Amino acid sequence: MGYGMFNLGAAQAPLVLWGQMARMTWEAQMVIALRTAGMMGLVRQEATEPTRMVVEKADAATEAMFAAISAAGRGQRADEVMAAALKPYRKRTRANVKRLTRG
Repeated sequence: MGYGMFNLGAAQAPLVLWGQMARMTWEAQMVIALRTAGMMGLVRQEATEPTRMVVEKADAATEAMFAAISAAGRGQRADEVMAAALKPYRKRTRANVKRLTRG
């Protein structure tokens, strides 16, 4: 492979994906801690939160599967397929942290 064939974006893609996964993992741990505190009565929580946490996982899994299949069907690289599958989970963890931490 010659120097002119090197694609810096493709080389950095795994690091970007790792960063997105690390951020999502951190947010997921925050959501788990906040929901647990809510179930213990330490913080205020909507009565529908336990149901919401179950339903959203099924919805995210379905969206992730379809996103990954679509990305693979378009011939995207493996890291792009993984990023597409991660996006529905990341969207939910980000929204959950925001919702659960607001006053």
